[in-house]
Amino acid sequence: MRLTLRQLQIFLEVARAGSTTAAAQALALSQSATSAGLNELEGVLETRLFDRVGKRLVLNDNGRLLLPQARQMLDAAATIESQFADVGAFKDIDLRIGASTTIGIYLLPTLIAAAAAAAGSISLKPNIMIANTADVAAAVANFEVDFGLIEGPCHEADLLVEPWIRDELIIVAAPHHAVLKGDPDAAVTKKALREAGWLLREAGSGTREAVEHALLPHLHSLRSNGEFGNSEAIKYAAAEGLGVACLSRWVVGDLIAMGRLVELNTSLPPLHRHFYLIHSKQKILSERLKSFLAFSREWRKQVAP
Repeated sequence: MRLTLRQLQIFLEVARAGSTTAAAQALALSQSATSAGLNELEGVLETRLFDRVGKRLVLNDNGRLLLPQARQMLDAAATIESQFADVGAFKDIDLRIGASTTIGIYLLPTLIAAAAAAAGSISLKPNIMIANTADVAAAVANFEVDFGLIEGPCHEADLLVEPWIRDELIIVAAPHHAVLKGDPDAAVTKKALREAGWLLREAGSGTREAVEHALLPHLHSLRSNGEFGNSEAIKYAAAEGLGVACLSRWVVGDLIAMGRLVELNTSLPPLHRHFYLIHSKQKILSERLKSFLAFSREWRKQVAP
C-alpha cells in the first residue's frame, strides 16, 4: 500500500492552511518535504486534489471527497494509539469535545470537573469547541472533535444521536418591561406575547430551533427585536428591557435570583427540549472515551433526575 498517514496529514493541513508553506510550519516540516508529500499523494491517487489559485491551494471536488475520509483515517489511527497506551500510568486523557453554547457555558465545566474527580490520578485535558448546534454537528461528522453535546435537532445523517438531558425553557423579561404593565406577577396573554418584541438566537442555533418549535404552535409568529450570537447576550439584553426571551432556566437562573429578570406567568404549557449526545457512526471509541461517555450518561441523573 503506497498511501501513508503522513501524506493524509499533509493533505489535511494544506486544506486547512491553504498553502504548503503554512502547512509546513504547522507540521514542523520543510516546505519541500510538505510539497513532496502532497505530490506523492496526488500521484498515488492519480488525481489533483487542489486547484491552484494564485499562491493559494483550494480544494477541488476530488479533495472535498477525500477530506472526511482522511480525517476518519487519522482519527482512527490516533484512537488505536491511545487505546493501547498504558491506562494504569499517570497519563493525561485528551478529550476533543464540541458543545453548543448553553451546554458549553453552563453544564460542561461541571461535568468535566466531576469526571476529573472520578478519574483520580488520571487527569483530563479537554479541548473544547463551543459553537452553535449546526457547527458542532459538522465538526463531529468531520472528526474534528470526538463527540458533541448539542441543544437542538441534529441533521447530519452519519451521526448517532441519543437524548442526554431534558432542559426547561422559560419566558423572561425585565421587571419594567411593558408586557408586564407594572406588575411582575401579572398574567401575560398570548396576544401580548404575539405583539411583544422577541430577542432570538441566530439561524442554525439549537436554541433558536427549539424556541420556535416550542412557541410557534401557540403564538404562530415571533416578532424579532434582534438576533444574538449567544444566550448570554440575549439574557442581558432582556434584563435591559430590549425584549422578551425564551431561554433555558440554566441560563437565566442567576438574573432571576437577582431580580433583574422575571419569569412570565403565561397560559402556555411547560416548555421543554432535549440536549443530545452525538458521535460519528464510524468513530472508533477508545476505552477511555467509552468511559467518559458512560460517566456523562450517569452524571445526567444528578442534574436532571
